[in-house]
Amino acid sequence: MPGTVIEAFTATARRLASKPALRHKRDGRWHTLSFREYHAEVMTVARAFIRLGLRPGETVSILGGNSPQWLIADLAAIAAGGVAAGIYATSSAGQCQYVAEHSGSAIVVVEDSSQLAKLLAVRASLPGLQAIVLMKGDSDLAGVHGWERLYDLAETVPEAQLEARLAAQRPGDLATLIYTSGTTGTPKAVMLSHDNLLWTARGAAGLLRAREGQDWLSYLPLSHVAEQMLTLHVPIHVGSCVWFAESLERLPANLPEVRPHSFLGVPRVWEKIQARLQGLEAQAPFARRWLMRWARGVGRAAARAQERGGRPPALLPVADRLVLSKLRAGLGLDRAHHCATGAAPIAADTAAFFAGLGLPLYEIYGQSESTGACTMGGPGRHRSGSVGQPWDGLQLRLDTDGEILLRGPCVFMGYLHNEQATREALDESGWLRTGDVGRMDAEGFLHLVDRKKELIITAGGENISPAHVEGEMKSIPAVGQVCVIGDRRRYLVALFTLDPLLLPAVAQAAGSLATTAAEAAGCPAFTGWFAAQVEQVNRRLARVQTIKRWALLPEPFSLQNGELTPTMKTRRAAILQRHAAVIEGLYD
Repeated sequence: MPGTVIEAFTATARRLASKPALRHKRDGRWHTLSFREYHAEVMTVARAFIRLGLRPGETVSILGGNSPQWLIADLAAIAAGGVAAGIYATSSAGQCQYVAEHSGSAIVVVEDSSQLAKLLAVRASLPGLQAIVLMKGDSDLAGVHGWERLYDLAETVPEAQLEARLAAQRPGDLATLIYTSGTTGTPKAVMLSHDNLLWTARGAAGLLRAREGQDWLSYLPLSHVAEQMLTLHVPIHVGSCVWFAESLERLPANLPEVRPHSFLGVPRVWEKIQARLQGLEAQAPFARRWLMRWARGVGRAAARAQERGGRPPALLPVADRLVLSKLRAGLGLDRAHHCATGAAPIAADTAAFFAGLGLPLYEIYGQSESTGACTMGGPGRHRSGSVGQPWDGLQLRLDTDGEILLRGPCVFMGYLHNEQATREALDESGWLRTGDVGRMDAEGFLHLVDRKKELIITAGGENISPAHVEGEMKSIPAVGQVCVIGDRRRYLVALFTLDPLLLPAVAQAAGSLATTAAEAAGCPAFTGWFAAQVEQVNRRLARVQTIKRWALLPEPFSLQNGELTPTMKTRRAAILQRHAAVIEGLYD
């Protein structure tokens, strides 16, 4: 059995040499890369990386949208004895600098000129950066190389040099870094070994019933561990073909073209599909509308019966033939035998809607530190509201306070350059403290209860540190306190309090006569100025971290109202409860 990522990839490429591995759209047509071509491209780029100065153990960071080049760069970095690290395409220049500097990146691969501009803005502060590679286009700048240039560079490196680096790799070696934000706002680099990635890929392949020749669609950010597992590691393990969506906006059009056999969507994606179908249903003539609702009702009854081990309604074949099968085909999910949701909790209404279409959404649970999913539902192992059962070979138990603890081959190596955080996450016996609270039911299904820490997970599955955003927003003159909200929500909002001592002068400078927070909140001159300040701070943040709507509160958070601890830290739960009406108004 292969012991490293590249050994597994090479075995599959030899076995399925002429079979399709990657498909992407260019000029309106789908173009295919076979496994033989995919493997050859990885080895060529790996030699080019060596020529550009990549030494064993050094990092190649990748900044851009999903594409064949993203996967090729990732595997090439590993093949050359290096480490792959993704940078979210929405990251600011400062965030790109942090990842490149913290990881010690010798090479950064960027998608296009817009991403290149971010690196060029901070290049002077990255003395260890040897080269920048452009996936698209070319550049005359020193140290910046177009993708086509890599082929010439590779010719100067003997194949034996690459073979020596491949032979030196071991299962326990570091292969990939996944950057994830903690509650302090400082991203932590999760170190994943070859063994972590291979064990998880094999387990996921079994649970997803992944097979050679199946089609998968890549559209979620490849910097996220779940998308890397489903787009990169599982396919090179089993030999499935990965299609790349043109964009998130084009996903509804690409799905029917690809008709994937398995599909993962964060809750926001499923919510958008649900809203689109409900909109079409509402516009349909009465008879068709009635038929669609009847069929979904039959489908929901069938899903409930299947979960309990009972018999489906007798009318299910009729409902499926007349309506449900056509709806699934219209979505492009008629071949999908496994539809999953994860990264954030999904609303029960949305889960029930898709169950009614014959598309039960199997919830998964995991984190970067567990190499992605560690529990997963599936046919025959599904309970509504649960995140499935632990994988075979993985130990899961609950601590006395309900915190979920994990131990097994998927548990990460530790955090790069952060021994203290590693000690806090991993105990001496190898148990990972997840920071999540859960409960186990009598059948062994895990149910998430809450998060111990305050990390926000949006409806789109993005992990965001509220403390980081709050710290940035506190730079606005006269701001006293900030509370950022957005857990399981579509976007972030913020509640601001104003410093009564600073307010009069700041208001005057803003062209306002307000002297109190209540007056400022009702003054167009002040709120207009304040909106501009919020937008200015937003420009320093990644798109998912920006504040979309906000409110000025008439009085500060206080100890008396339970909004502050004795040490003057904000009590988020109390603030959410006390200001619930204001918060809901920001989401109307």
